[in-house]
Amino acid sequence: MTSTWLVVGLGNPGPRYEATRHNIGQMVVDELASRRGETFREHKGGARVVETWLRPGADKLVLAKPNTFMNVSGTPVAALARFYSVPPEQVIVVHDELDIPFDTVKLKIGGGHGGHNGVRDVARAIATPDFPRVRVGIGRPPGRQDAADWVLAPFGKDERANLPILVDDAADAVELLVSDGLLAAQQKHHAPR
Repeated sequence: MTSTWLVVGLGNPGPRYEATRHNIGQMVVDELASRRGETFREHKGGARVVETWLRPGADKLVLAKPNTFMNVSGTPVAALARFYSVPPEQVIVVHDELDIPFDTVKLKIGGGHGGHNGVRDVARAIATPDFPRVRVGIGRPPGRQDAADWVLAPFGKDERANLPILVDDAADAVELLVSDGLLAAQQKHHAPR
């Protein structure tokens, strides 16, 4: 029997933010949609969505990019979870993570928000912090640069060269989390390279 997973890529709407570090979650769900030859469409839940499958005959995936700004991502996530009857343990949130080095993917379920306002708002809106997270490392800003400026800036030249690999790894992590569970995904993606 198959079930439905809601995979949400956090970010900010509009072309101004498309290529910024804060939007790497949306880049990952774009990659998942691209792998399946799908395009996003507007949903009444306040997001752009793709309804697809992990693979034919497997679990259903609802890929989503909220139309709201990062700090108020929770309302559309909660609306989509209700619409598709997805329990919190099957709401995967893909987001940028300052405390993880660039080019690194980590997975966890639950815990704090680590100062990430998008994650905080999702936990508030779905009334639990206990949802799976695919945390895509963007690293801390150099020197005294403000973290808010860092996440809203485009990736640097060296980062852009490796960005497709990082996005691909994070998309692989989402697929493995759905197909084989958290532990298998952690063992693969947390292992030293």
